[in-house]
Amino acid sequence: MERRKREGTNTMFEESDSIGGKSQFGDMKDSDPSMAVTAPMTASDDSLLAYSNTSSNCPPFIESNRLSCDSSPLTMSPWNHTAPTDKPSWDPFDGNGQVPANSLIGSLMREEGHIYSLAARDELLYTGSDSKNIRVWKNLKEFSGFKSNSGLVKAIVISGEKIFTGHQDGKIRVWKVSIKNPSIHKRAGTLPTLKDILKSSFKPSNYIEVRSKRALWIKHSDAVSCLSLNEEQGFLYSASWDRTFKVWRISDSKCLESVNAHNDAVNSVIASSGEMLFTGSADGTVKLWKRELLRKGTKHTLAQTIIQQECAVTALAIITSASPALYCGSSDGVITYRDNMKEFSQGGELKGHKLAVLCLEAAGNLLISGSADKTICIWRRDGKVHTSLAVLTGHTGPVKCLAVEKDHESKKEERWIVYSGSLDKSVKVWRVSEYPQVMPMQAKHQHQGNYESESFQQDARTKSTSIYSRSETY
Repeated sequence: MERRKREGTNTMFEESDSIGGKSQFGDMKDSDPSMAVTAPMTASDDSLLAYSNTSSNCPPFIESNRLSCDSSPLTMSPWNHTAPTDKPSWDPFDGNGQVPANSLIGSLMREEGHIYSLAARDELLYTGSDSKNIRVWKNLKEFSGFKSNSGLVKAIVISGEKIFTGHQDGKIRVWKVSIKNPSIHKRAGTLPTLKDILKSSFKPSNYIEVRSKRALWIKHSDAVSCLSLNEEQGFLYSASWDRTFKVWRISDSKCLESVNAHNDAVNSVIASSGEMLFTGSADGTVKLWKRELLRKGTKHTLAQTIIQQECAVTALAIITSASPALYCGSSDGVITYRDNMKEFSQGGELKGHKLAVLCLEAAGNLLISGSADKTICIWRRDGKVHTSLAVLTGHTGPVKCLAVEKDHESKKEERWIVYSGSLDKSVKVWRVSEYPQVMPMQAKHQHQGNYESESFQQDARTKSTSIYSRSETY
């Protein structure tokens, strides 16, 4: 099956060079609450995630009789029916000039590709798309950018001065920020390194069978779907549609271990600060691995299959507060959780989405979920009780990725800046509070779920971006 069609070469980007200084590409478009997809996604577009097709309970849009790894990326994307809309201006501030809790701050948009990955740190936001470009934003304005020739940017993580990007061709690129000019990013290497590939290629035992072909064990043979860091130990974890995860030592870029983890594509990997590693797959399972440090590397042993279900596991997240819990998003729109992080015996389900959950992020006591239904749900965990706080709407395409940063302007309450990337080619920026104030007018509607639409208006027209505040417990 053919990969995505090649994009035209952008002469403003070269893989070994970067874009620095003043943005050449325009600023934030906060006048864009209803983004339009200028061209519909085609059958050659990358799928939202790899899905398993072993159950009749899974969404009907999944192509039958096909495993994702047999012909990834999956091409049966049903979410390509958005229609062009106006691009009006609007003001997200209230009458006192303050942004209210759970509000949309603005939108970042460039007409170049669907957003597949996000990473945020120290007021910098990195966005990856199927245009192969990685854009860098600061203070909601374009700050810099760089490009890799490895195809669609499926994952981004930041470790110190290094930025790691996972790509459709199975490669992991390493980038460094210039000390003299922080707007310049230069490629520092590729995982695995060319030196390690050449060194390994001479030894027959370094080859493994992958779909009836021989391949080096240190290389991913399909798209890198996700990345995760254990900065405590200095490890980078990469997971792939080739059904494996690999362990890399950040200091010298060595591949320490490759584990055949699942029977189908691995869609999510999370490295905890301790010895635990979690993987979620299109085969419907979430697995716990225990890490053992060896003299020359690592050894990961399967400790437990925590979740085994019929629909694909599409995303994982862990709330690491006083009452930690593991969350699993699925292709049927349900979020399953386990709140006993020692035995994983207790838990439940959160049902707030109509279509597949495509991404999860944890922040403090909040769980944030993005879905193919174009919405973002905000959930708060209090002990073993979950409250649905709000539904954020405004994207005109599936919400593919999320990133969260602490809101440093907030001193009295726990607030977060949430970035949501979508296949509508935009990134929306939200301010979210763990304990938003309930408006007096909501009290009489408490028995109906306590929801209120907060819309932005101009010229007597109500726009589509809104925040639905809810107070429902699970």
